[in-house]
Amino acid sequence: MSHGYNFAQSDTEHSLFVPLESALISDRTSSNRLLGTLSPEAARPLRDELEPVALPLGSSIHEAGKEMPYLYFPTEGIISLLEVTQNGSTAEIAVVGNEGVVGIAMFMGGETMPSRAVVQSAAHAQRLRAEVLLREFRRGGELQFLLLRYTLALMTQLSQTAVCNRHHSLEQQLCRWLLMSLDRLSVDELVMTQELIANMLGVRRQGVTEAAGKLQDEGLIRYARGRITALNRPGLERRVCECYTVVKKEYDRLLSAPPK
Repeated sequence: MSHGYNFAQSDTEHSLFVPLESALISDRTSSNRLLGTLSPEAARPLRDELEPVALPLGSSIHEAGKEMPYLYFPTEGIISLLEVTQNGSTAEIAVVGNEGVVGIAMFMGGETMPSRAVVQSAAHAQRLRAEVLLREFRRGGELQFLLLRYTLALMTQLSQTAVCNRHHSLEQQLCRWLLMSLDRLSVDELVMTQELIANMLGVRRQGVTEAAGKLQDEGLIRYARGRITALNRPGLERRVCECYTVVKKEYDRLLSAPPK
């Protein structure tokens, strides 16, 4: 089962990203919640180094096994972390929005990751050159503290996704995926075909069609022309499995703690 996105996998992939005029973002660290947690003193060395970029839908931020020249702090939109098998099948293992960062291998010492990162919902981000990130990370302090705490939160999402895919119904998985995606957007609507959702969840399209149909019949969502609108979020939260709550609580716990 292929993913359905079509993008080049070359050394020039980062040319897809469109640099933005700095005037469009008055405070380069406040639009990303992780960066916004930094004190003015800790954020100062980063301000002139952060570069705002637009990330088009379907573009690849990094490919499996390749080193990343930049760390990305999304300010809006959604980035999907995907595992890809040898035959091209894919499954989403985590989502990243303005609460986090893409490229943890850079500061965890691994340099590369076996997963790929693809823009699920057209996004903007602040990117930071690898050498700048490593220089500031090795100094310790607030930035290092926040990045390590975020990594722990991301690990919770990764492990809970594996549990959910193994033990919970497709309808519950779809509710979890919808809620986690909506948490990272400023609107209650997703632009996503059933085929792409099936590829994200690693299931058959027919299963997604049936699960989405049930949710729509109950008035929880509206699905038409590749757009999913949440009509009753409390209802979705009642239908979702505990995996969503576990991940959300852990993110709130770890990322709300003051840097030490």
